[in-house]
Amino acid sequence: MNTKLFEDLPIIKEIKKAIQDLGFLHTTPIQEQAIPYAIEGKDIIAQAPTGTGKTCAFAIPAIQNIDTSLESVQVLVLCPTRELALQISQEMKKICAHKKDIGIQPIYGGESIEKQMMGLRRKPQIVVGTPGRIMDHMRRKTLKLASLKMLVLDEADEMLNMGFREDIDTILASIPENKQFLLFSATLPKAIMEIANKYQSNAIKINTTKKQVTVKTISQFYLDVNENRKSEVLARLIDANNFKLMLVFCNTKKRVDDLCRDLMARGYRAEALHGDMKQIHRDSVMNKFRRGIVDILIATDVAARGIDVDDVDAVFNYDLPIDDEYYVHRIGRTGRANRKGASYSFVCGKEIYKLRQIEKYTNSKITKISPPTMDDIKSNKVNSILEEIKEEIKENKIATNLPFIHQLTNELNKENENLDVTSTEVAAAFLNVAMKKIVTGSNPHVKILELENENKKVYTKGYQRLFINLGNKDKLESSQLVKFVASNTSVSGKEIGKIDMLDKFSFLEVPSKYVDELIAVLPKKKFKGRKVNIEVANKKKRK
Repeated sequence: MNTKLFEDLPIIKEIKKAIQDLGFLHTTPIQEQAIPYAIEGKDIIAQAPTGTGKTCAFAIPAIQNIDTSLESVQVLVLCPTRELALQISQEMKKICAHKKDIGIQPIYGGESIEKQMMGLRRKPQIVVGTPGRIMDHMRRKTLKLASLKMLVLDEADEMLNMGFREDIDTILASIPENKQFLLFSATLPKAIMEIANKYQSNAIKINTTKKQVTVKTISQFYLDVNENRKSEVLARLIDANNFKLMLVFCNTKKRVDDLCRDLMARGYRAEALHGDMKQIHRDSVMNKFRRGIVDILIATDVAARGIDVDDVDAVFNYDLPIDDEYYVHRIGRTGRANRKGASYSFVCGKEIYKLRQIEKYTNSKITKISPPTMDDIKSNKVNSILEEIKEEIKENKIATNLPFIHQLTNELNKENENLDVTSTEVAAAFLNVAMKKIVTGSNPHVKILELENENKKVYTKGYQRLFINLGNKDKLESSQLVKFVASNTSVSGKEIGKIDMLDKFSFLEVPSKYVDELIAVLPKKKFKGRKVNIEVANKKKRK
């Protein structure tokens, strides 16, 4: 679908210049449809998924219609989370780049209310905030809305899901009746329509959801995975690709925490994000993710609202979303700004029917793939090092090491008169050593059992399968078992291979060189007060 240019919309030159500075040329469907009506002052109820440019759809009209001669709040934007409030404020400030006389103040919980009161004393024309903190300032009379011209509800459905309905009704009942009301929501449940019918006047209805459901820049895949193999499959997908930033979605906070511990125990730079975390911790996690200090962000759907990171390479639906529309919201986190992205959904048993429902809803084909094999992972690692070598040569970074190559070549030829070793052969030997370390070194996922042969009781080469008398009934998770073993012995978490968790006991694979140490050390330890017994499991012949 061809969309209009921003240049063709009735936008003032200062805002057009700011949009041009940001590199935006074409509008998205929601921007094309909403901006002209909003500039005219009409009420709007718009349904559009995450990542479709909704912020600009209301920010541009809001900024354009500000009366800079008035030192009072004229625009109030309500949103569900602190992260989204900050994101909207930052985007609005960018659009105001050439209109220096407009003040914008974010207001949210988790920050000093005195600091926000100081900001409000500067008489901003635009306030962006969460309902609870907005209500707090209204009660304190530090936020006065008598001059309000426009109210925006962004992510309205999420605000209701988070229990803000009463606060929203109170705010709406306390502001001028003749204000403009823009409502944006990914879904339009009955409660949203009740608000629209009560407080809006002749609202323009816009729906871009179905037009945006299928994102051409996202490759969608699914894998048929047993529940107890999900983390292992996720690790393989990560190792078989060169993703830099990844988002993993789970349906509960506990699942987020459990998976985060599991991935960290395996050596990945992962962090959790959910509503039970303190705000300062959530801010720290998001900052690390944006800066690339953390590669993998594991989140619930609600906590992920407001994440504004354009260069996410892949989204993993560790749990299939409960709602079809959440699938669209999730995968919309990748493939942004015309970049290519990928989504992987884990399907367990009868969940295939849920996946077919999602395909129907999105009018798209989600391709089935198998978990990456050891050869896939090896190939990816080898290709990565070859690309690094090419870059070293292109950037002429090899000069300092050439003398070592020549020295080793001469030494080999002197020591072995029958050999005629060339520098090319020495370089090839270096490459062999480097590849061996990368392919079989620190990452355990190369060594674990092939999932496709799950029913064959074969063991990983160089590893020994051990029995331990701790299982699910001990409230033990695989990540806790890894931590228990690694913290009490010389084996690292990265070296522990396949783990089978049963009710009363478990099996784990460790490098054979550590077996004697584990059998000698762990029985002297206790897990949650229980004495530990560990021994070599019944041996099976390799096939």
